[in-house]
Amino acid sequence: MSKIKRFFSKKKEEAAFKLRIGGGMGEGHKLNAPKQEAPSTSSRRKMDVYVPPKRNELSNEARAAANAALARIDRKDSKDFNTSLAAIKAQAKRELEAERRQKDELANSSSSVSVPSGSSASATENKNLACQGVFFRCPLIGEEVLTKKAWKAKIKEFLYQQLESERGLTACLIIQNCNVKEKADDCIATLIKYLENIIKNPDEEKFCKIRMSNKIFSEKVRYVDGALDVLYAAGFSEVQIDEEPFLLWTKEQTEEGLDLAMLVEALKNSETIQLELDRNIKVLLPSQARRVVLPDDFYRISPEEIKREQQLRAEAIESSQILKTKAMRDREEQRTLRMYRYSLIRVKFPNGLYIQGTFNVYEKIADVFEFVQSCLADESLEFNLVATSEGKFNEEDMDKTLYDCKLIPNVLLLFTVPAIPTPVAVDVNFLKEELLMLVQEM
Repeated sequence: MSKIKRFFSKKKEEAAFKLRIGGGMGEGHKLNAPKQEAPSTSSRRKMDVYVPPKRNELSNEARAAANAALARIDRKDSKDFNTSLAAIKAQAKRELEAERRQKDELANSSSSVSVPSGSSASATENKNLACQGVFFRCPLIGEEVLTKKAWKAKIKEFLYQQLESERGLTACLIIQNCNVKEKADDCIATLIKYLENIIKNPDEEKFCKIRMSNKIFSEKVRYVDGALDVLYAAGFSEVQIDEEPFLLWTKEQTEEGLDLAMLVEALKNSETIQLELDRNIKVLLPSQARRVVLPDDFYRISPEEIKREQQLRAEAIESSQILKTKAMRDREEQRTLRMYRYSLIRVKFPNGLYIQGTFNVYEKIADVFEFVQSCLADESLEFNLVATSEGKFNEEDMDKTLYDCKLIPNVLLLFTVPAIPTPVAVDVNFLKEELLMLVQEM
């Protein structure tokens, strides 16, 4: 099965599945009927999301994980890796000690500042970027990791390559992926109307031809990427009638293996090809995690607008003597939070190493736990994540988004293992061995 047919087949299966489990929009009910309580999701949540461990005693899994981690560190059979690991551990330890001394000397110094790169275009800041941008994957097309802009160009190139073999279905996707949304929606609605008129009235001559100079056709169809290809696949061909260009439909011209009903369904089910956010995982030493400078991709607004926002904030500080109500402060905070599309999450381990990943601001706390869990040498290890603003996360927090918890645009979380005492945890490497090879060069 081709990638295009697989796309529509998947959409069809998803629609059928929703119909089976939900009965479409669900069962009706009277407006004055008492509300029925939603079925409990506690059992499902326990299966789907991380459940924080009990702190009562050391679990067998945690004890085994700690012993195994210490054994890996002390083992001499894999000499090259252990030498590298020892060097990383020593470097992290030295930096932690230096950091503690610096904190003692400069108690009032700031530990982390989030600054948009657009506010200062210096080359120095670009070198200090916490990451080089926001990157995505597209399972339908390939395994590359690219920026959203690069994927848009690649998706367009991919779709036009498929036109030769599957014109109708591919053209439906071109309309959705290569035009602005409003333009695509208007075009699809118009095309569906053309095709449904023919399905209902196949012998009506007026429905079998379209004047190309027609205002609706010119505004909503003719100049939209992919629209004419849909009509050609449906069986339309360009002809001259009274020296005026028309599109004339004949059944014989319909693309092989395609009928009008299938094309209408494809138009209704066509969607933008989804990209998956890549975590862009990094492993950092303490000295590399002191400053956070975010690239422009993290922001919903342009660098110029960010600069203007900072100027307004500076002016607000000048008038900070004015007593503000809680509602006024909340509005200001919400306005600031809405500036961001993505959040940079850093997790600090007891041995001083950090892991870093990129998240959408509407992803859930459970997604962060899942990300951390996937990085652990022992994925069954029970652990906690602690935020300075929120404290330790519990089961009730798992369905909250990063936006809800105000963990944007960047946040530092502390990794703790209830069953392992802190003095012991400092000497334990919790990360997978292959991830240690991602430690950034100094």
